[in-house]
Amino acid sequence: MLTKAVYQVTEKFPEREKFGLTNQIRRAVVSVGSNIAEGTTRSSAKEQAHFSSISYGSLMETLSHMMTAFDLGFIGEEELLNIRNLIQPLSLKINNLRNTQLSKSKSV
Repeated sequence: MLTKAVYQVTEKFPEREKFGLTNQIRRAVVSVGSNIAEGTTRSSAKEQAHFSSISYGSLMETLSHMMTAFDLGFIGEEELLNIRNLIQPLSLKINNLRNTQLSKSKSV
């Protein structure tokens, strides 16, 4: 849902940003799910937590880029709030996943 929303919002960005901010935001948001998926293929909980951390970082990067897009006038306040409302619960889930993985790695 977040990835689709980001892609839809960035469609409206100026053409001159196609290889700039648009590309950066899209790469960051796609990285969120990709790193969770890659982490699930790892055998140790510590490695899984590493990929969850990368995913969380990509999520925060997405938010930062969206705030920049707002500051530059590429999106409105409503669009920014919509994205933030999608990011917030996802950030909690990824953080909880990472914490669970870290606690499993310490108990082994």
